[in-house]
Amino acid sequence: MIISSRFPKVAPDSMTARVLLSFLATAGLFYVNIMPALVDGLKEGLAFSSKQAGMVGSFNMYGGACGAFVIAFMARRLNWKPAALWMLIGLIIMDLLSIPVSKPELLMAVRFGHGLIGGALVGLGFSIFARTAAPDRTFGVLLLVQAGAGGLGVMCLPWLVSVFGTPVLFICLIAFSIVTLLMLQFLPAYEVIAPKADTKAAAPLMLTPLLFALCSVFLFQAANMGLYAFIIGLGRQAGLEIDFISETLGIANWVGMLGALLVVILSTHYGIFKPILGGMLLALLGSWALVSSDVKWIWIVSNLITGITWNFVIAYLLGMCARFDQTGQTAVWGGFASKMGLASGPMIGSFILHETQYTSLIWVALLMLLLASLFSGIPAWILDRGVDKEEPAPVPAPTPEPDNETYTTAS
Repeated sequence: MIISSRFPKVAPDSMTARVLLSFLATAGLFYVNIMPALVDGLKEGLAFSSKQAGMVGSFNMYGGACGAFVIAFMARRLNWKPAALWMLIGLIIMDLLSIPVSKPELLMAVRFGHGLIGGALVGLGFSIFARTAAPDRTFGVLLLVQAGAGGLGVMCLPWLVSVFGTPVLFICLIAFSIVTLLMLQFLPAYEVIAPKADTKAAAPLMLTPLLFALCSVFLFQAANMGLYAFIIGLGRQAGLEIDFISETLGIANWVGMLGALLVVILSTHYGIFKPILGGMLLALLGSWALVSSDVKWIWIVSNLITGITWNFVIAYLLGMCARFDQTGQTAVWGGFASKMGLASGPMIGSFILHETQYTSLIWVALLMLLLASLFSGIPAWILDRGVDKEEPAPVPAPTPEPDNETYTTAS
C-alpha cells in the first residue's frame, strides 16, 4: 500500500492543514463524540442494560488508551502517513465486524480492538499537532470538528437507530473513516523536530508539572464523559422527552464549538492559567445544574455551559501537555491520559448507575472536576511564568517532496 505525493499538499501551518489534521485525530475517537447515542442505541436496539452499554463504551475507550500508550513510544520513529492509512483501514474493518454482534461480551471485545487502533491513530495525530506552530490552536480546531460532527450525530442517530437499528451507529463511523482516508492524501510530511541540546537536562525539572498536567487531563475527561455517556438516560429519568433531549444535546454540541473557537482566537494571549481556571469554574457550575434536570430551561443552560467549557478547557489542557516539548511525545502522553479519562468515566458511571442513581453520578463528576482544577493550576502557572505569552515561533516548513516520491510502510 502506497501513498502518492502527487496530490497537492496544503501549507503545514495553514488553517486547512489544521482542519485535515483534526479529521485525522477525530477518526480514531469519533465514537466518543456520539457516545450518548451509542450507549442509548445499544440499550434501545439490542436491549442492553445501562451497565452493559456503558461497559461497551468503556472497553472501546480503554482500547483507545492502550493504543495511545503504545504509540507514545513509537510516534517519533514511525513513517506516520502510511501508518495512519493502515490504521484507518483497520478502523473500518473493526466497525464492519461490530455490525452483526449482539452479545455484550463479544461486542466489548470487538470494540476494545477498535479502540486499540483508534487510540494509536489519535496519538499519532497528536504527535503531528505538536509539530505545528501554536498547538493550542490546532487542538481548538480539532474540537470544532468534533463538536460539529458530534452534534449532528447525537441529534440524528437516536432517530436513525429507531428506524434502521444499531448497525447505523457503526455505518456512521465507517463513513467518517472513509472521508478521513481521502483527506490524508493532502497533508504534507511533518518532519520530527529535533529536541534541543539541553532537553535531557531540563526534563527532570519539568516532570512533576507534566504529571500534574496529565492528572488534570484524566480527571477532567473522566468527569465529563462519566456524565455525557449517560446524559440521555439522565434526561429520560427527569421526565424529558427523547426528541427534546436529542435536539438539546445536538444544539449544545454545536454551541460548544464556541469554546473551541475561543481557543483558536485567544491562543496564549492571556496565558493558559487564567483561561483554564475560568473554564473549570464554569464547568463545575454547568455540571452542578444537572441536579435540576427536570426543569427544561436549566437542562438547556447546563448542557450549553458544559458543551462550551468542555471544548474550551480540554483544548488548553492538551495544548499545555504539548508545550512540554516539541517532539510530540508529551502530546501523545496527554492523549493517553485523555483516553484513560474518557474510558474511566463511563466505567465508573456504569457501577454508580446500577440502580440509576444519577444524582450520585453528578456529585462524583463534580468532585473529579474540582480535583482537575487543582491539578491543572500548577503546570499552567509554571508554563505562564516560563514562556512568552505571545505566539510561538513558527515551525520551519518541511522540505518539499519530489513529485514522484511515494511512501511505503516499514516491514
